[in-house]
Amino acid sequence: MSEVEFNNQLAPTSEQRGALLLVVAALLLLMGFYALSDPQRLAHDPALGLADYAGYTLCHRLTGHSFHVAGRQLPLCARCTGMYLGIFITFITLLLAGRERRAEFPSLRLSLLLLGFVGLMGIDGLNSYSHFFPDAPHLYEPQNWLRLTTGMGTGLAMGLFAFPSLSQTLWRRPDYRQTLTSRAELGGLFLLAALVVLLVLSNLEPLLYVLAITSAMGVVIILTVLNTVMLLILTRREGKATGWRTALLPLAIGLAFALTQIAVLSFVRYTLTGTMTGFPGLQ
Repeated sequence: MSEVEFNNQLAPTSEQRGALLLVVAALLLLMGFYALSDPQRLAHDPALGLADYAGYTLCHRLTGHSFHVAGRQLPLCARCTGMYLGIFITFITLLLAGRERRAEFPSLRLSLLLLGFVGLMGIDGLNSYSHFFPDAPHLYEPQNWLRLTTGMGTGLAMGLFAFPSLSQTLWRRPDYRQTLTSRAELGGLFLLAALVVLLVLSNLEPLLYVLAITSAMGVVIILTVLNTVMLLILTRREGKATGWRTALLPLAIGLAFALTQIAVLSFVRYTLTGTMTGFPGLQ
């Protein structure tokens, strides 16, 4: 049996992918209806509270650099919101498309384009950072929509590089084809990302609530992926999974490590700074 036939035999069926899509859509709709039913309770929403810890682990959470819902800032700053939404979008899209075994990195042309997005975020980040120093030169006035957009581009890049890295390490017979195989697929992913950016900028509280939770899920996803890859390499257990049942254990351990990291790093940071928002004297 060829590797392609082996992979096709173990791949989820179209019905299973359709069911996953329905589950994801239903969860997002339920979160939206929950936020719409009583927007005032979002200020003290427990799910947003948990999402804050995920954001607090990796993001500076400066108030002035963040979007807000119901009078409270989102779990991640504008730039990190875009970044981790981009990761979430990439992973969910590729999984729903049945690309979970694709293990080839993007082409050189696409890689350069993705690295260009990372470079744009770096330029915007340096320009934004320069405003902390009144006499420092800067190119333009920072804007949260720019932070969000450049972060989204970087999130797509991170997702498109992290996804095949996980596939190469996890599966016994990965599918060495690129995750995106045409300009149309790439354009579709970019259009989806642009739509999500517009939804964030709409400032509609139910949409912001859903996107705030999913951005925090992006943090959990990337930490789980990194932990799983490192775990498999360090234990020399890479390339053992033949299906989702055998992949579940390393992924679950990676998730457990991710949640532990979030808890520990949040505790340490709060102990050192005494605040969940920004840093002392820098809000």
